[in-house]
Amino acid sequence: MTTYDHLDAWIDAHFDEQVRFLQALIQVPTDTPPGNNAPHAERTAELLQGFGFEAEKHAVPAAEVQAAGLQSITNLIVRRKYGAGKTVLLNAHGDVVPPGEGWTHDPYGGEIENGKIYGRAAAVSKCDFSTYAFAVRALEAVAKPTTGNVELLFTYDEEFGGEVGPAWLLKHKIIHPDLMIAAGFSYQVITAHNGCLQMEVTVHGKMAHAAIPDSGVDAMQAAVRILSALYEQNALYKKITSNVEGITHPYLNVGLIEGGTNTNVIPGRVSFKLDRRMIPEENPAEVEASLRQLIEATAALQHGITVDIKRILLCNAMKPLAGNKPLVEAIQKHGHTVFGETIPALGTPLYTDVRLFCEAGIPGVIYGAGPRTVLESNAKRADEHLNLEDLRRATKVIARSLSDLLR
Repeated sequence: MTTYDHLDAWIDAHFDEQVRFLQALIQVPTDTPPGNNAPHAERTAELLQGFGFEAEKHAVPAAEVQAAGLQSITNLIVRRKYGAGKTVLLNAHGDVVPPGEGWTHDPYGGEIENGKIYGRAAAVSKCDFSTYAFAVRALEAVAKPTTGNVELLFTYDEEFGGEVGPAWLLKHKIIHPDLMIAAGFSYQVITAHNGCLQMEVTVHGKMAHAAIPDSGVDAMQAAVRILSALYEQNALYKKITSNVEGITHPYLNVGLIEGGTNTNVIPGRVSFKLDRRMIPEENPAEVEASLRQLIEATAALQHGITVDIKRILLCNAMKPLAGNKPLVEAIQKHGHTVFGETIPALGTPLYTDVRLFCEAGIPGVIYGAGPRTVLESNAKRADEHLNLEDLRRATKVIARSLSDLLR
């Protein structure tokens, strides 16, 4: 038997334990918002200690966390030092969107049915807390590396842009690996992704009694006109094509709208939040300026209407660095063996924390346990789930790849 075979066998022998570990992670909520995620970090550190992994706890100051729109953040780092050589960092995020409605399984239960584990973050991305931790355990038990280092990084603000997670740790020079892999899908190796601009637009009119509408200025009607202009622009985005395989075109979504005080009152204020996905070829500053101009110009056509536009989030696209070749080759090689098919390297319309590492000059890719598509797993929808065989196979691919990268 080869070292790879022994790694696979160790993972198979400990897979029930790995599933229980993932269940325990799912059972501690990390809904973001509100983003009170320090308790999950404490529980994770406790579970890791049971494997002999001591986790450094890096609590972000409360003022910085609150400025980012969250309540509490403790980032975890497990450093496994084997000898001189490169450091490979494995990063998964524990924060998740709230469960929402329509679940037939407990979103915090970690229930297993027909070979699938259900729960919020089962597929994105508490699963990769377990993928990475058990891959490293297998590596140490079987390959016993004597060169290089591995770091496990578990963060809690990916949904809000990563500024008090990876960005904070990089800024304070707490981490600076040579290569990195971040939570993703078990099938594809992701080497590029979209950027994301999120903005809050507040439309101001003048509140008035509905019986005398001419005495007011209807902010809702003005907001509808602005939204119509944005949706017309969204249709035009389909004519712009990315050259990155796996990424199609830019697009815009308005995900939240609120305003008014009662049904018999002309709304004096309406606000909405938009999400603009940017393909790697776009310039974020130009995209933001264009949107601002469109909104302001549409508002100016309506007497008595003013608008405030606030940027909530700006995440640059991930552009591949040449140094990611060893990561791509190792994952493709072992993915082909474990999954029995060719593993493509391409882009994704999502945005992730990996961009922060690439911007710091650290080559990275996205790979971990999960479905072939976001849609398939119900990620960010009711009954999010993960096929446990995908978890098992992705863990084997990571363990095998680490044995190559540290050699």
